[in-house]
Amino acid sequence: MKTAFLSFLFITFPYTISSDNMDPMYREIILDYYRNPRNKGKAEHAEIGAKDVNTLCGDVIEITARVDNGKIAEIKFDGKGCAISQASASMLTELVEGKKIEEAAKMQKQELLDALGIELSASRIKCALLGFKVMKLGLYSYLGKKMTAEEEDEMEE
Repeated sequence: MKTAFLSFLFITFPYTISSDNMDPMYREIILDYYRNPRNKGKAEHAEIGAKDVNTLCGDVIEITARVDNGKIAEIKFDGKGCAISQASASMLTELVEGKKIEEAAKMQKQELLDALGIELSASRIKCALLGFKVMKLGLYSYLGKKMTAEEEDEMEE
């Protein structure tokens, strides 16, 4: 195992990367998304918006989106936290932009986890899925639906 350090707002946080379960290519992809986030900020004229916090580690993600003709025309995320949560939110925006609202609302968490390409511990899965949960909350609110208890439990696994 290697211990590396992330600097955020002039504070350095140690984090551990296990070489056993992370392909170096995927580690570089995640660090690239963290250092050079795609779709970071807030969507102008957003009709969809939600925000949540991972109370275990303090990650914060806010997702805003603009809809055009029933599709996600623009989606952005904002927030702070670990490399996994920020990279995952960035990847998520790329996965759903241009999709129909209903299609994005039906997206399964495994699609995002597959895009990350790494094995994650239970606590890191919460980091990786925070943006996904926030997106679902925003989409469901927009569609006038509520997340079922089963769907909420699935996000907690």
